[in-house]
Amino acid sequence: MSGPDLRRAAAARALDLVRPGMRLGLGTGSTAAAFVALLGERVRDGLDIVGVPTSEATRIQAEGLGIRLSTLDALPELDLTIDGADEVDERLRLIKGGGAALLREKIVACASRHMVVIADAAKRVDTLGAFPLPIEVNHFGLAATQRAVEAAIARSGAAGPVALRRGADGAAVTTDGGHVILDARLGAIPDPEALGAALWAVPGVVEHGLFLGIASAAILAAEVDGEAEVTVLGTPPTF
Repeated sequence: MSGPDLRRAAAARALDLVRPGMRLGLGTGSTAAAFVALLGERVRDGLDIVGVPTSEATRIQAEGLGIRLSTLDALPELDLTIDGADEVDERLRLIKGGGAALLREKIVACASRHMVVIADAAKRVDTLGAFPLPIEVNHFGLAATQRAVEAAIARSGAAGPVALRRGADGAAVTTDGGHVILDARLGAIPDPEALGAALWAVPGVVEHGLFLGIASAAILAAEVDGEAEVTVLGTPPTF
């Protein structure tokens, strides 16, 4: 099966959690986009929900599908956020931010009663860190901030190069919030909590891609005998 087939299978299972009248956080990335697409079909069939997108890309997709949207200023408390992840471990600790939307994704997730991750099973890992850890930082003092980030990583017991994320044109990737991304290629993160705390202490760091203690469940799809088989980590919320 293709990656899109697996993403759609995970998204379809997550759609079963949605109830009429819900306030939904809508994630960013290819798997979240599959969920938004399926949600749009349900909305066309009469489902009444309101969504809060985590990125401009998601906002544009949802608007095109006729999904009613709002903001966290108008709806500061959400029922459920459905979003993807770049890595997820057995304790539902995540790395997110491959799509450069980590700040808004974390704000929306933490404003929700529940966050459920959807992904293909290849994103499930024993130890976080094979995927580069995104760290959103301010433009001002970038070189000094990068040096401080590297020192914080070393203090936490991890190691690896840190580099500014650049696009295909060679320019620095800029987030929806106007910041830039440092990617830390650590290979393994022995203590995600220690690293998260160390990064928070660095002036200039706006957000990091470690989502710790936020997700309540992960819906993961894998190919088994040519079919999509969905497994669940954690306990999906009931409404």
